[in-house]
Amino acid sequence: MRKIKDLNRNWTFIQHPEKAPVYEEEVHLPHTWNVIDGANGFDYYRGECRYSRKLHVTELELKKEIFIEFQGANSITQVYVNGTFIGQHKGGYSTFRFQITDVLKAGQENELLVLVDNKVYEDVYPQMADFSFFGGLYRNVQLIITDQIHFDLLDFGAPGISLFQQDVSDDKALVDVKAKIVNAWNEDKKARLWIEVLDQEDNMVAYTTKEVDLAPESMTEVDTSFEVLNPHLWQGKVDPYLYKVKASLQSYNEVKDEVVQTMGLRYFHVDVNEGFYLNGKPYRLYGVSRHQDRMDKGWAISRDDHKQDMELIEEVGANSIRLAHYQHDQYFYDLCDQKGMVVWAEIPFISVMSKTELTGENAKQQMRELIRQNLHHASICFWGVQNEIQIGGERKEVRQVVRELNALTKEEDPTRLTTMANVMMVKDTDEYNTMTDVVGYNKYYGWYQGKTEDFAKWLDEFRVNAPDVKLCISEYGAEGIIEYHNDDPQVKDYSEEYHTLFHETVWKIFKERPFLWATYVWNMFDFGANIRDEGGVQGRNNKGLITYDRRIKKDAFYMYKAQWSDEKFVHITSKRYVERHKETMDIKIYTNCDEVELIYGKHIEKALVGENRTVIFRNLPVQSGMNKMLVRGKTDEDDEVYTDQAIFIGVSQANPSYTGPEAKGSVVANWFTLPDMEDTQAGKLEFPEDRYSIKDAIGELIDNPETKVIMHRYLGKVEEQPMFGMMEGMNIELLADMDSETFSEILLFQLNSNLNKVKK
Repeated sequence: MRKIKDLNRNWTFIQHPEKAPVYEEEVHLPHTWNVIDGANGFDYYRGECRYSRKLHVTELELKKEIFIEFQGANSITQVYVNGTFIGQHKGGYSTFRFQITDVLKAGQENELLVLVDNKVYEDVYPQMADFSFFGGLYRNVQLIITDQIHFDLLDFGAPGISLFQQDVSDDKALVDVKAKIVNAWNEDKKARLWIEVLDQEDNMVAYTTKEVDLAPESMTEVDTSFEVLNPHLWQGKVDPYLYKVKASLQSYNEVKDEVVQTMGLRYFHVDVNEGFYLNGKPYRLYGVSRHQDRMDKGWAISRDDHKQDMELIEEVGANSIRLAHYQHDQYFYDLCDQKGMVVWAEIPFISVMSKTELTGENAKQQMRELIRQNLHHASICFWGVQNEIQIGGERKEVRQVVRELNALTKEEDPTRLTTMANVMMVKDTDEYNTMTDVVGYNKYYGWYQGKTEDFAKWLDEFRVNAPDVKLCISEYGAEGIIEYHNDDPQVKDYSEEYHTLFHETVWKIFKERPFLWATYVWNMFDFGANIRDEGGVQGRNNKGLITYDRRIKKDAFYMYKAQWSDEKFVHITSKRYVERHKETMDIKIYTNCDEVELIYGKHIEKALVGENRTVIFRNLPVQSGMNKMLVRGKTDEDDEVYTDQAIFIGVSQANPSYTGPEAKGSVVANWFTLPDMEDTQAGKLEFPEDRYSIKDAIGELIDNPETKVIMHRYLGKVEEQPMFGMMEGMNIELLADMDSETFSEILLFQLNSNLNKVKK
């Protein structure tokens, strides 16, 4: 039987091995060297660091097969044992293993050295993205000691058995099993594969067995199947029922190896008009997206941290999670199975494709790892092949890699649906919308472009332009910083009030369109993004429903809880807007109760709660000094009373700390330094094929010395912007479509006319 030895403690860590004197410290895993600098500004350490420790094995252990397993190391890892190079892994999010039996010595200290590098390399994804790439051994490391006859542990980090739900219905479930069995002996061996399926009371409901002839020093693939009659189906949050599948290898009256996995039996599909169906019934997906980092820990988080994240997602009432933008910890996928969350899992083929490695080999490797390591998870219904990869510009090789990733995914797992998240500029009729089974769009009307109400117009037009495309909203959101408040919230004021107003408006639009198979709030939690400087907060994306430290639920959290959750509550919004300088104020309540009562000094007011789960009490008087407020909620079903309280202070002048920094315009405007334009007329834009124009990629215009001068004159030194890597594949025409206020007709005309003067 296999044995697991924890290697998480007592590592020696060196961050700058090339510098003298060398500084060493003892660390325990999980660990990241970017715990402080990973989310506080534009500069954080990215380079190679060293981890080392001693390994001890016994004579008995050395007679077996010994593997070292890394469950997450970002992003290129090289392993040495006793000075011998063992191997390299490229990619920062999946489990990977190396066999180290032959280089170990029994009864003495073995030297384990691990080099981890989080710089960007042309053949490793992600190349660039809007989140911090925390470096380190940020998940567990362990030894796995097996018999010479064992399930294969070197198959892209897979557990050695794969479960494919081929035919599931209310009456029966047929599951195919693929087992990969290794015989490390130098002689023929025989083994018997046993598969047992146990229900939650440990009753065996199905089994299959097969005798296998194992050639010497080889791996043998074994295919078998089992059938469960009258299965208890995994029904999402309603009933996340899980079976247990026990796979064991027996040889010569011994159990040589065993793998145990959970399995939830379910069937699903997406209808172009009615959205997601689970087990033959409509099951609308109300989703949030999640990044794995948190304040003062980066990616080096504990099981308790994962558990808290899941509890918060459960509380808001979501039933689906987009686990962005990379493979997450196995423990979190386990939690998704147990809690009934429907999951979109994806790889970090995001934003920009390599300029030199044009076949996407690393993206394909990471897709194989994601699928083979996670096949057994009932929660995963969608494999995501790319996120906003079109940001890097129009390239035929990008389209080809996306097609190949989809084909690879269907080959690896034909039982699930493929999807992708298109950047908002992709046209409705673009081929990208038909490359995968279903598709999502990352749309930010009301923040990066347009106004929130534009979602309705775009969705309705998309249905006309692409009637056969199965559509979801894979991202939507706005920045919300709890320090800022506004009686008249406006886009880009970063106030908590605009954050809630945005989500109120957008959710109403989505709710009225059941053809959307899912919607995913961006994001459940604020997260580290060192290229950002938003609303006076450096190094963060502040679009979360909950703060980076998980301590404060923003008002928008309660808006969704009122819509999605059955847990009764009342919530007074804008409680952090304590000091009020006007004579009256409006108070908004989010609740899923049937009626609410406001008690405010001598003022008592009642209101019934409508379908939008929002009640507004208007023109409440503000007295100088302290104003106490109590809200009570009741339901028709029981006599329970649900309460919330707030204190407001009447002051004579507005508190300037509630006002965020002056909005710089759209995100596009922040990328450029624009000149004062002459008061001239804009003429017709010309696009001669042999001349440069605003249709050419920004990177190409910067590479040409003549057009670079023109770009600097009209747009500033764009190549010095932190976001240049993401925008160099775009063109000005596309950006102008995103932000017509920044790119006025006069600016576009003058810039394009001057570019036309330069011959290609």
